[in-house]
Amino acid sequence: MQAHLRDATNQAPPLVGHNVVTSDLALSEAVLRHASADVLDDLVPLGAEAGTADAREHGMLANRHHPELVPYDRYGTRIDEVAFHPSWHWLMERAVGHGLAAAPWTSDEPHAHVRRAAGFLAWSQTEPGHGCPVSMTYAAVPALRADDAIAKEWTPLLASLRYDPGVRAHTAKLGALAGMGMTEKQGGSDVRANVTQARPTGDDGWYTLHGHKWFTSAPMNDVFLVLAQAEEGVTCFVVPRVLDDGTRNRIDVVRLKDKLGNRSNASSELELDGTLAQRLGDEGRGVRTIIEMVAATRLDCVLGSASLMRRALAEASWHVTHRSAFGGRLVDKPLMQNVVADLAVESEAATALGLRLAAAVDRPGDAHEAALRRIALPLAKFWVCKRTPPMVAEALECLGGNGYVEESGMPLLFRESPLNSVWEGSGNVNALDVLRALSREPETLEAWITEVGAARGEDPHLDRAVDDTLTLLGDVTSLEVSARRLAGQMAACLQGSLLVRFGPTEVADAFCSIRLGASYNGTFGTLAGADLAAIVGRTTPVVA
Repeated sequence: MQAHLRDATNQAPPLVGHNVVTSDLALSEAVLRHASADVLDDLVPLGAEAGTADAREHGMLANRHHPELVPYDRYGTRIDEVAFHPSWHWLMERAVGHGLAAAPWTSDEPHAHVRRAAGFLAWSQTEPGHGCPVSMTYAAVPALRADDAIAKEWTPLLASLRYDPGVRAHTAKLGALAGMGMTEKQGGSDVRANVTQARPTGDDGWYTLHGHKWFTSAPMNDVFLVLAQAEEGVTCFVVPRVLDDGTRNRIDVVRLKDKLGNRSNASSELELDGTLAQRLGDEGRGVRTIIEMVAATRLDCVLGSASLMRRALAEASWHVTHRSAFGGRLVDKPLMQNVVADLAVESEAATALGLRLAAAVDRPGDAHEAALRRIALPLAKFWVCKRTPPMVAEALECLGGNGYVEESGMPLLFRESPLNSVWEGSGNVNALDVLRALSREPETLEAWITEVGAARGEDPHLDRAVDDTLTLLGDVTSLEVSARRLAGQMAACLQGSLLVRFGPTEVADAFCSIRLGASYNGTFGTLAGADLAAIVGRTTPVVA
């Protein structure tokens, strides 16, 4: 009797031992669509490692043991360092080693950004917080190209496959990481309200910075892109953590933020008082200079949210496949099957759009791709990131009370789920950026019409949604108040077009009939007439 009481029955085993890349058919198919079989094969080792028990455990430990600010060393010297649990370094070493930082920018491969996007989406499922410094390192390179000399100095280190932590001069390191300091207490997303002052030193291109940065991630990195007010206006600066002579730059870490989620990552407030900085681009052109970094981080917001969706979906589908109730497996119960299938449709749509945007980055000389990227990045950032919290919450509910327990990993995902909708501009900022692009760059609307028009006549729900969107665009008197509705519709039409053109019929039909239907109310589990078993079957991870 005692032995029986100690046995756990009717419990799903841990989801380990699967390949996170090859078990995700939506991701694999997108890689084949936008890149090649060779690229997919190259991602297999990453996917295998991401699905190990070790990766799962390191992800949990990195969040259980939060980073700690170490302002002084044992002798009383001000050092402003951040101490991390060894699991953080384990995750970072592999993320950088798999080429998920800035490696694509120095690659000669034609699909380097698609490969990196797919790898980022897959590897981030191990633990989302360490994706922040990886993402900023990726995003820094296009901004650094505003100055050839600065780009030449930093890009090889940022693109390195070597993770080399520690506060040392970059000339003595095998690899480097980048951070960003844009927002301030009084401004938030209104970065033109920045009051940090930049004072010329007399040394060509060098200034000292004086001010307070409200959010700077991550303070342990080697170099930061910072906005400050110079004589001609808001200007972008490159701030090294350590100067060339080995002297630590004056970067005072006031505190680490106590956040809802993303707790493995150190987000900080900084005080700058005589901090040496090198001007990047012209004075007064800081926002324009750093905008390429913003665009790249927005792409990673979409990919990061798609990653959270996929991890949550994998956990939910795995659980219901192995859990029985009311006389049978949960996965065979029609209503649960409907819920999981609906979650799968949401995940597949997010993955398809994220990889499509990465493919646009791989074609910088293509006018259509550039225009599509300009309009689709804020659209996807708005829509996919907004869809993530309710989707993850529904996936958590599939596990019942087990999903509310930290050991399941679902609370970690749920706490993380709102972040990407806030980072790099919250919903309103991105919705208004869509209007800005449409009004100032007419080619962006043409790119959207061309992209969704490629599926014209294939699905009546999609056709009607595109027509309704064009009608909404025609009402110029109410565009701002309708900006969220417009952004959501435009993004969903892009997702529908991609699924109709490239996705499985059952997934495309389900998405278009529900997400683009007139009566959709946002509730998961309301698919009608879809092949639910086929959708669930293709989305459940396969353990070797």
